Amino acid sequence: MKLTKDRHVVVGADFAGFPLKEAVKAHLQERGWTVEDLTPSLDGVPMYHRVGFMLGAQIAEGQYEKALAFCGTGMGIHVAASKVPHVHAAVAESAPAAQRAATANNCNLLAMGAFYVGPRLGMAMADAFLDHSFGDGYEEWDGFAEYHRIGYEECERFDYEAYRANGFQVPDAQEAPLGAQPRGLAY
Repeated sequence: MKLTKDRHVVVGADFAGFPLKEAVKAHLQERGWTVEDLTPSLDGVPMYHRVGFMLGAQIAEGQYEKALAFCGTGMGIHVAASKVPHVHAAVAESAPAAQRAATANNCNLLAMGAFYVGPRLGMAMADAFLDHSFGDGYEEWDGFAEYHRIGYEECERFDYEAYRANGFQVPDAQEAPLGAQPRGLAY
């Protein structure tokens, strides 16, 4: 698997997200990242959902730890990527949200919308997402890691039929006490 700690990431975009993807890709390459681009040319770029499937497959097949996805709003490509097993996708429109997707939700795919995110903000969001891992910055918050680990694992193994059969409750639900938020924590 190509890991973010080794500065590897996979990216892809539909026609609307293509210019933002190009700006973010160039930025990452300037910072020493190896970027595999599944949509290197605007000619014949697939529809947003197919790009989402392609990126998600890179994660599901264990090729990449994290991916960046770009479309007009970030929403459609995110929905499609989320259909692929083991993909935990986020849409963000700010650097703090992108960072929190990595640190709290352990997301492995970040979607951005070129209609709303300019190149420099996209670069900052990519940096925030790729340069952080689960739990970073929350070491002082009692129960934070366990609370969010449970959320991640319950999403990862979610079985709708079992959920339905259990009266729309998570079977074998775990609990973790979440301590008081530390003072001075902005997000």
